[in-house]
Amino acid sequence: MIRWDAHNCLPLHPQASFAPIDALHAAGVNYVSINVGMDMNPVTQIMSVIAGYRATIAAHPQSYCLVSSVADIERARQAGQMAMGFDLEGAMPLLEQPEMVALYASMGVRQIHFAYNRNNSVADGCHDVARGLTPLGRRMVEAVNAAGLLMDCSHTGRRCSLDIMAAASHPVVFSHANPLALVEHGRNISDEQIRACAATGGVVCVSGVSRFLGSTHPGARDVARHAAYVANLVGVQHVGIGLDIGFSEPALDDSPPGDFDRSHWWPESAGYGNGIAGIRYAPLDTWRELEAALQAQELSAGEAALVMGGNMLRVAQQVWPTP
Repeated sequence: MIRWDAHNCLPLHPQASFAPIDALHAAGVNYVSINVGMDMNPVTQIMSVIAGYRATIAAHPQSYCLVSSVADIERARQAGQMAMGFDLEGAMPLLEQPEMVALYASMGVRQIHFAYNRNNSVADGCHDVARGLTPLGRRMVEAVNAAGLLMDCSHTGRRCSLDIMAAASHPVVFSHANPLALVEHGRNISDEQIRACAATGGVVCVSGVSRFLGSTHPGARDVARHAAYVANLVGVQHVGIGLDIGFSEPALDDSPPGDFDRSHWWPESAGYGNGIAGIRYAPLDTWRELEAALQAQELSAGEAALVMGGNMLRVAQQVWPTP
């Protein structure tokens, strides 16, 4: 069984430790998508991060595998390696050039969403004014589909996410999003969005973030409750996991350079305080407890396996290039 964590965050620094990746692997995860940059990060920082992460992976071939296909994940599992890919959170690193998508893909980026909470020239953020997908955004969707990347709608405005899903020719995912029906928050997604995602053949991956789960000390039971809601709404074949843990290292400053306004990207009006400093995350041990927690929500062992990785594996097989 492949266990797939659809989104986590190391420090955005080329010297970031991969100890959290090792811990995820020890907890049973076979594949993890690691963020390499957001809309507030300049391309110079993102390139430095990608270069640093790639160097760490290359220096430890016995431990890590940067994948380009689903077949790489199975090979990594058999070799005892942690398989991983990169993801981008926002379209600003694309510099308004659709051809940048394929360039990032060549460096290991396997999924992308187009807006991080705020609007840009491509798409709308979930904490900004609704406009819908822009004409440039439609070209970007085509570029993502052509490059064989997973089209992600996390952090995206509701109307805009529906536009993206209508324009996409491949299944679309939410790599870390939770049902609005269970917790009222702008980052959570409506039943309409969940149904639209399922209609593309895609997957909604439940995050482990406290504020979005509605729990001050989140864990496997909270994640399973949200997963069960999505399963009951659209079918268990459309549910996954993306814990969205933000790992930190006090010795590393990964802040964007210059005058960085945290309150813009994480507005107090949306319930954030001091950016995301007050957020708690479901612990890594959630992965050890999740199968039992899902079965406690009346999912069978086979259905739990789909949620924990089988569904994202299926979508990747449909979207990623075949070697």
